[in-house]
Amino acid sequence: MDRHNFLAVDIGNSWYKALASENGIHSEYQIPNAIALFDEEFYEKPYDDDDIVFEENLIVEVKSQAVVDRREIFYIGKGAAKQRDVSLTAFNNQKVDEDRTYLLLFGLAGYHAALQHPEETEITYSIDQLAVSLPTTQYKERKTRLKDKLAGTHTIVFHKVPGLSEPKELTVKVIINDVIVGAEGACAYLGLTRDQETLGIKDEELVKESQKGIIIGDLGGDSVDFVGIKNNKPVASVEGEPFGINQFLDHIIQRVSKKEMYRFDSRAELEEKLAEGPSGWYVEPFAGVRKDISKYILPQLKSMAIKYLEHFDRVRSSSSEIKGAVRYIAVGGAAKLAQKQIQEAAAKWSDRGRPIELTFPENMEKLNVLGLMILAKMNQLKRDKGSNHIMTTKG
Repeated sequence: MDRHNFLAVDIGNSWYKALASENGIHSEYQIPNAIALFDEEFYEKPYDDDDIVFEENLIVEVKSQAVVDRREIFYIGKGAAKQRDVSLTAFNNQKVDEDRTYLLLFGLAGYHAALQHPEETEITYSIDQLAVSLPTTQYKERKTRLKDKLAGTHTIVFHKVPGLSEPKELTVKVIINDVIVGAEGACAYLGLTRDQETLGIKDEELVKESQKGIIIGDLGGDSVDFVGIKNNKPVASVEGEPFGINQFLDHIIQRVSKKEMYRFDSRAELEEKLAEGPSGWYVEPFAGVRKDISKYILPQLKSMAIKYLEHFDRVRSSSSEIKGAVRYIAVGGAAKLAQKQIQEAAAKWSDRGRPIELTFPENMEKLNVLGLMILAKMNQLKRDKGSNHIMTTKG
């Protein structure tokens, strides 16, 4: 397996999280789900290229059949988040049909390739298996269309690349040989139960519990995806809901802007602050002026936690296939940020006689992308075995 190149990307509404395995060497990335149009007229040239971090200045032009308008140039990720015309995800967005999905995904793949070949300005990078995720609400009807759009050859041109001579351009031709699409939540179960290297079962107890039923609640930016697991397999009847942390982040951002005169660059900036814990919950609208913003954060996290549990309760009550589930598992970056508030809300539910005892696993914010990498490797094994079988038959 070490001779293959794999890329796993969790297409989140807040973050794109990626794992790459190139000839057995692993890399990990995370960029905000943000894009912004690039305008040469307003580009501020740095005094020195050393002042520019490439990851924070990703300016891409994507030439691909997957992108409708191939003439525009965009900031993506951290660079986009700092622009005034930044575009974040809309509520209940349809990932397969939006250019932003491919700008970010191909841009991230091209960035990884550029880091692996730092001396080259014309790079051809081949991916044996690309594994990506979709919310359960979009998975069934759109996974085939997504696969078709991602497979093939795509050209990414990076502009204003620090350290290069004029015109400061770097071209990466990304060749995607095979694509596999996983459902969010179900991928998290793979990440929980399978070993990254051997692909074998690493949590026998959880697999055993799946005989009675497990419910995974994957809380993300704009959706909460519930996946029922029975006998080590996903139960297709459990669907996702258009509910996530972004609406609560937006409310916090608006309140802080209005009351404290501080403007967050993006939801991603706020999420990074939330991840620091209460000690980091302050802003500095002016030099030397420090404002505590916990009074805007805590009510929103508490409200989200209550609604998350309400969704959990509805799912466990409505699905006949996993009634009597013995384990409820919280996953996703948003669930990690609000873990304390979710646990406090769950305690109140127990007091009311409707207990929801949640498990918060290690690396809960990365489980989907970990599962996607396992999915990519399993798919490659299947292909390799098929090829070997064909060769043997011919012989």
